[in-house]
Amino acid sequence: MTAETPTVRTLRRFLDNEGRLKAWPSKLAYRTLALEWLATHFEPARRYHEREVNELLNGLHAFGDWALLRRALYDHGYLDRERDGSAYWRV
Repeated sequence: MTAETPTVRTLRRFLDNEGRLKAWPSKLAYRTLALEWLATHFEPARRYHEREVNELLNGLHAFGDWALLRRALYDHGYLDRERDGSAYWRV
């Protein structure tokens, strides 16, 4: 059994039994923690096609809005992207 990080411990109420986000937190502090947690699933220095980002995010949440998560990761500076959206990478 792996040790639970403080972020996961705090986010536990937002995670389902499979460890996926079951709801998008309404409070900014929890959204920020969720974004930090999501960002850890992207490998540093790796470039992802938009399709790969969507697939990865689909495996990390259960509420059906990968576009919201992708946009939030970009808007809050956790991911950067090519101008045309063809490639993303962790900042």
